[in-house]
Amino acid sequence: MDAKEAKIILDKVVGQVFGYENPFTLDQFVQKYAFDIRLPQAVTDSTTGEETWTQTVNPTKFISMENAYKREDWDNRPKKPINSMQDILDAWNEINYTATSKQLDSINIAQSDSVMKGENVFRSNDCGNSKNLLFCDGIYKSEFIAAGQRAITSNFCIRIEDSSEVSNSFSISWSKKIVNGLFLHNCYDMYECMFCSHIEGKKFCIANMQFEEEEYMKIKDMVIRWALTE
Repeated sequence: MDAKEAKIILDKVVGQVFGYENPFTLDQFVQKYAFDIRLPQAVTDSTTGEETWTQTVNPTKFISMENAYKREDWDNRPKKPINSMQDILDAWNEINYTATSKQLDSINIAQSDSVMKGENVFRSNDCGNSKNLLFCDGIYKSEFIAAGQRAITSNFCIRIEDSSEVSNSFSISWSKKIVNGLFLHNCYDMYECMFCSHIEGKKFCIANMQFEEEEYMKIKDMVIRWALTE
């Protein structure tokens, strides 16, 4: 997984959600849509000097999971005399590196940490059973998510948060069963709705007001153009 592959995924997500060609570079997208998401940070592997990625930046000594597995001196270290707490702490300090770039049963992962059963994951934390994720934190059982956090069983979403069963949507929070939604909060079972809160079972609503499909779609196009340029 590299920046070129990540850009291809981003183009696909933006095109699917907004229906327009993606106008953003990866850096522009992060600044605009992932500015408030906890993302992995680059640190230096203390044993090799290589760049590696972590969601925990407080420690000062790091080692990538790959390099940790390569080390053959973790087991059966020669016994040293321990006569004080300082002896224990000194011995611990010799092996106490924080593991970074952690992944299990995953393929094509880059600039990420704590990924389990993932595929095509870029600059993301704490994700599992998911594919094609960019700039995410806490995404599970999902595909084609960009700038998402704490969400599950969703696909083709941008800025999804604390939600599930969402598809083809942008800026959805604390909601479930949303299709083609924009700017929804605390909503359930909604189709083609925008700027709505605390309602359920609606379609073609804007700010909790009912519209006809034709006028709704006209306004939606204006909203999408605004969202892509502002």
